[in-house]
Amino acid sequence: MNIILFGPPGVGKGTQGITLANEIDIVHIAMGDLLRAAVKNRTALGQEAQSYMDAGKLVPDTLVIGLIEERITCVDAAKGFLLDGFPRNVAQALALDEMLAKHAMLIDRVIFLDAADSLLLERLGGRLICKACGFGFHRHYSPPREAGLCDQCGGELYQRDDDKEDVIAHRLEIYKEQTQPLLQFYSTLDAFHQVDASGDIKSVYQLILDKVQ
Repeated sequence: MNIILFGPPGVGKGTQGITLANEIDIVHIAMGDLLRAAVKNRTALGQEAQSYMDAGKLVPDTLVIGLIEERITCVDAAKGFLLDGFPRNVAQALALDEMLAKHAMLIDRVIFLDAADSLLLERLGGRLICKACGFGFHRHYSPPREAGLCDQCGGELYQRDDDKEDVIAHRLEIYKEQTQPLLQFYSTLDAFHQVDASGDIKSVYQLILDKVQ
């Protein structure tokens, strides 16, 4: 099964996508993770993407489409994949359609997660990441046992630049301008389903699983 999971920043795509991919045994492909790996490895793509990510802007289509195609054609993605954070606009969706057709692939489910801006701001503004191992926490929902330190490895926790309030507000503006038109693009498909993601993690996951099944 091949799935697209999309929605605004902070709606829970990563958490839900990983859980779903593990349960139905398909590959979880997060655009954000692919880009951060490129940044960490200081590739040409990574260095160019860094400036956009730090400012809370979407990385240009030309920098991501080739990376996605390379990933979905890997051997481990042959049994199915979940795209988390891609496509982000109609241009990418069209490019994805062309890419899938070239490889004789189809998308079986398109799941749109939605929640109010106020909730998204609260979720994003509280995220903390370990500098050493990358494990994530949240000030309100899943705080570390000791303030500022990772439960997993004892590393220092920090807030990503794109999780600061002014950048979050800008990210939501960009989302509304560029990503929401995907609703019109996908909403007429039989594969499309919309899920209210304002509830707790378990209840939202069950709603997603019901749509997938």
